[in-house]
Amino acid sequence: MSLGHACVDVYQGAVAALVPFFVAERAYTYAAASGVVLAASLLSSVVQPLFGALTDRWAMPWLLPLSALTGGAGVALSGLTGSYALTLAVVALSGIGVAAYHPEAARAARVAARGSHTAMGWFSLGGNVGFALAPLLVAAVVATGGLGASPLLIVPAVVGAALCAAAVRSAAGRDTVRPKDEAAGFDDWPSFLRLSGAIVCRSVVFVGLSAFVSLYVRQRTGGAEVAGTAALCVLYAGGAVGTVAGGRLAERYGRLTVVRRAYALSVLAVAGVVLVPGPAVFLFVALTSAGLYVPFSLHVTLGQDYLPRRVGTASGVTLGLAVSVGGSAAPVIGALADATDLRTALVPLIALPALGRLLLCGLREPASPGAAAPAPDSSDRRPRPASA
Repeated sequence: MSLGHACVDVYQGAVAALVPFFVAERAYTYAAASGVVLAASLLSSVVQPLFGALTDRWAMPWLLPLSALTGGAGVALSGLTGSYALTLAVVALSGIGVAAYHPEAARAARVAARGSHTAMGWFSLGGNVGFALAPLLVAAVVATGGLGASPLLIVPAVVGAALCAAAVRSAAGRDTVRPKDEAAGFDDWPSFLRLSGAIVCRSVVFVGLSAFVSLYVRQRTGGAEVAGTAALCVLYAGGAVGTVAGGRLAERYGRLTVVRRAYALSVLAVAGVVLVPGPAVFLFVALTSAGLYVPFSLHVTLGQDYLPRRVGTASGVTLGLAVSVGGSAAPVIGALADATDLRTALVPLIALPALGRLLLCGLREPASPGAAAPAPDSSDRRPRPASA
């Protein structure tokens, strides 16, 4: 599941990694380039909770390989489209594929994790590794062959579909993806909505930096394309450490304590990225990555535990809607950069982690139904109802 997650989330990172090449080869403005990022996230933000609600009602493991292929096909076609509208369309198709994957995958991973925050951290790590590898993959393919070589980017999707299909086959005959459990507990919507608001703040910062940190670092350091690609890799690669560390820290100190401290760190780190000149920007990019990624898997498990009767919906919102809404801010940042400069456009990002920290104040640690749930075994072969 973790390896399949990596292959799918390559396509979330690939869209931002393609932005400098769209600017260079197609002369896109900042606003037009950020519109591509928006296209990848807008439909995803709308349909991911829908897929989550569907998985609360029916088990749909077949979505995993199909969505992996769909996510890869859109990005692979993005370099071949002749018009801006077609580019937006195929990137949006990729976003739908990624959206369809996450709620069902998160449900299966939750059961396999048996309530372990560290285990869910390993699942989330797969996605973050995919993010981190995306700039390297895009650079290797597009920097050498131009946007016309983008069909080669379908390869991770094929591998991911095979891995997902293997996971589905290995789970055959076991109730690893369950419809909504009426005895799961009570849904705490107010706490869930406040958590979602904090995730939106985190998302705007992450998407904004993903779209523009490559161009910004090249400007600040006077470096070539490699400097920008390196900064984007640092931003994504921090997830490899941050996500697993977040799970381990949560088991020792509690999820909310870790999440709140990560948001506080992000305020200082983002300020360093935007305001500190010279090569030191790479250090602050790394700190920002840690601050943004440590709470990543904890957002998912907190959301699932706040809505124990709607685990698929919670996964769709925490992994999808709240995260993808951040993409809607990218055109605003791009337009402000066109009107002023890129540094000025990034300054408002400093305040958002602080706002997220305020939203987390007063939240209480929810119960973790998954921790007490028995592991599925051969004796648990109850037929799944067609509807809840």
